[in-house]
Amino acid sequence: MAEYPNRITDWPEEERPRERLLRHGPDALSEAELLAIILRVGAGKTTAVDLARRLISEFDGLRGLDAAPVASIRQIKGMGDAKACQVKAALELAKRFSQQKSNRQEVRVQNSGEVYHYLHLRLRDLSREVFQVLFLTTRHDIVADKILFEGSLTESVVSPREIITEALHHAAAALILVHNHPSGDPHPSIEDKKVTDKIIQACRPFDLAVLDHLIIGRDSYYSFADQGLIAAG
Repeated sequence: MAEYPNRITDWPEEERPRERLLRHGPDALSEAELLAIILRVGAGKTTAVDLARRLISEFDGLRGLDAAPVASIRQIKGMGDAKACQVKAALELAKRFSQQKSNRQEVRVQNSGEVYHYLHLRLRDLSREVFQVLFLTTRHDIVADKILFEGSLTESVVSPREIITEALHHAAAALILVHNHPSGDPHPSIEDKKVTDKIIQACRPFDLAVLDHLIIGRDSYYSFADQGLIAAG
């Protein structure tokens, strides 16, 4: 098979990613071709498509690229600050768009699987631990969700008072606690259980029901409610 010239502009028009997208739509392009359009240009004798393929290979796919810090992406030859920022911005937009599709209508969560679906794209690949709370109506519609704490989950880090203040601000009737385990293993630690119990006890005088606490791992989750550790609300 003949090799393509080094510049995409020298390729046959029907093979150029941007022209193919205009003619056939984005569904017709590979991940590397879509990423090449975002990169716009390659580096030296490396085309944007070649550079995109290397990124996907180096980081084991788009998900790995999304999880990688900017500093690691910049180490790839041909990837400076501008290109690294373009890639990270595009991946973040994709995640936010996915979330907005759910938010076009009122979101109601009735079980742990729906909570996992709602949040896992945002939390599963984070390199740091974050603690997020979903604030719900009596019908379990989400009125707000907010990351309140960051860092390893301990009783000293998590403040029930701040959670209750946010709940009262949003006139919430119930809460679902969510945090991630960067290790990928969603099983709770002793500290996770202590923090959960502390929050439940603090919420009772305010008639705030803690319905569940989800821990999101790499490709799975752990639900305190499903495991019988929290009474059904």
